[in-house]
Amino acid sequence: MTTSVQLDWLKLAEQIVQGYSIKPEEALAILQSDDGELLTVMQAAYRIRREYYGNKVKLNMIVNAKSGMCPEDCGYCSQSIVSEAPIEKYAWLTKEKILEGARESIRRKAGTYCIVASGRRPSNREMEHVVEAVKEIRATTDLKVCCCLGFLSEQHAAQLAEAGVHRYNHNLNTSKDNYENITTTHTYDQRVETVKQATTSGMSPCSGAIFGMGESLEERVQIAFALKELDADSIPCNFLNAIDGTPMEGRKELTPRMCLKILAMMRFVNPSKEIRVAGGREVNLRSLQPLGLYAANSIFIGDYLTTSGQAHTDDWGMIEDMGFEIEECAL
Repeated sequence: MTTSVQLDWLKLAEQIVQGYSIKPEEALAILQSDDGELLTVMQAAYRIRREYYGNKVKLNMIVNAKSGMCPEDCGYCSQSIVSEAPIEKYAWLTKEKILEGARESIRRKAGTYCIVASGRRPSNREMEHVVEAVKEIRATTDLKVCCCLGFLSEQHAAQLAEAGVHRYNHNLNTSKDNYENITTTHTYDQRVETVKQATTSGMSPCSGAIFGMGESLEERVQIAFALKELDADSIPCNFLNAIDGTPMEGRKELTPRMCLKILAMMRFVNPSKEIRVAGGREVNLRSLQPLGLYAANSIFIGDYLTTSGQAHTDDWGMIEDMGFEIEECAL
């Protein structure tokens, strides 16, 4: 598909570096651009990325602290109540297992350790369990800790912030107009409020999306601008990994080239923010994974929640081969 809006991508990138805020129609033009312009688009995205992050790449590692048994009906998720995916299901990992994950995160050169749990929201007892683990991680390492535990009350947000959680993740997942096609057990607005609650508590807001779930190009742009409005510091860009046994099984809407355009668009709209290539990176970008680093300055390393990721040594090699440098966590 070609666009009726003809833009000089490198000139636009320079304007953004100088303080210009991209317009929705310009962001849409990135997604509509001809594949023959792809390398120029990525070069322009890299110009912006380099301005704020140089050649540094931030690594993040996930621990799935509670798996499955979620009452929500999110169609993309193997842990939801409507999923028939044959995943491992378990209640909370012990504090020792969570701490072991933190140590492994450091071994893999990740600077941020992400504690994720399935479910709608944590109970008071579950919150106390996380807080105890976080306090010990913070006392013994220089890791940044991110939590993703579902919807947050004001009390729970304050507890996490006081314990030393740096960042709270709660993805918007898709556009407001597309949301009812993804889940019916909660709303888009509830997700927005949780991101705001995390910000109010003093934690850094982390929020992104899963692309390839039936959203239009225009809706992908809407997501980017919604995240800009929320002032999300970290923006994970997930690409649907259509897991067998989920309602979205078999769905395949993205090409590697479109994934790169999405990453570039997110960089243009949110120039100074951490843009992370997240879930579905390996199966959607495939051989074009390295090019994603021209727009994104962060990746997940290792496995995801219920799916396998690329070997961390392969990610190290990819970063080195591209001439980038890992931003390591100090011991």
